[in-house]
Amino acid sequence: QQRESPGCLGTSSLQLQLFPLGTTKQSQTSQGNHFPGTQVPGSVEELRCLQVINQQQEGSSLEELISNQSCLKLANTIKAYVATVTENVVRRSAVKEARRSYFNTSEGQAPPKTPGKPSAHLTLRPQSLAQDGNSKRFGNLSQSCRHAIARWEDSTIHAHLQNITYRDGRLRVNQAGKYYVYSQIYFRYPSDGASARVSVPQLVQCINWKTSYSQPILLLKGVGTKCWAPEADYGLHALYQGGLFELKAGDELFVSVSSLAIDYNDAAASYFGAFRLDL
Repeated sequence: QQRESPGCLGTSSLQLQLFPLGTTKQSQTSQGNHFPGTQVPGSVEELRCLQVINQQQEGSSLEELISNQSCLKLANTIKAYVATVTENVVRRSAVKEARRSYFNTSEGQAPPKTPGKPSAHLTLRPQSLAQDGNSKRFGNLSQSCRHAIARWEDSTIHAHLQNITYRDGRLRVNQAGKYYVYSQIYFRYPSDGASARVSVPQLVQCINWKTSYSQPILLLKGVGTKCWAPEADYGLHALYQGGLFELKAGDELFVSVSSLAIDYNDAAASYFGAFRLDL
């Protein structure tokens, strides 16, 4: 048995690893009798190539190896073997990681979520005259939009909140940026018969912006004057508006209207929301 050279693999260890790569009588005869250490010429040639490699000094020429077809064949075989082993290791590592992630999720450990862009979509809840008295806490509002809407749904199938805070009718911005702000109100006026022809209600919807200043700032205002058929039980009209605004962290948004005669039974008809755009 030969001793290993310092800093490199010895011939004996390489022989054990690479014996299956050569052409031997053992590989050709599956049931034949053979003796330990019996080698055919192909195997001897491979060992000679390995011995030449072990004897090469660092930085020395490899012309002898390049000119020897047996050595080139051995090198290509080793290269293919290493590529196959590497691919198997990478595949097993990927499968192991997938299993770990699956078991963590199955045990209730949800994978970490990356924070999404700030967005909110609220749907209307029924308002009462008693709640309308709280409009004063929203500040001095325009006379045509004096009724602040203080009740919105934020956690139903139609509504959601993400990185924006909602409280008491207001959306509060947590991250500065450009936001598209929008709202739609579905007015539903009861008909008063003949008097409906004389009284033509004004429909007004406002989106207000509350900053560090004491009074809110009017951002958007939508107006409509509608005449309905006298025989109609109700007059219906939807006002929608939206716009893009630069908002800072801590800014608040809320909606006010000219009248609380609104359809509260349709979550898809009256809504209020905002989302950040990365421009």
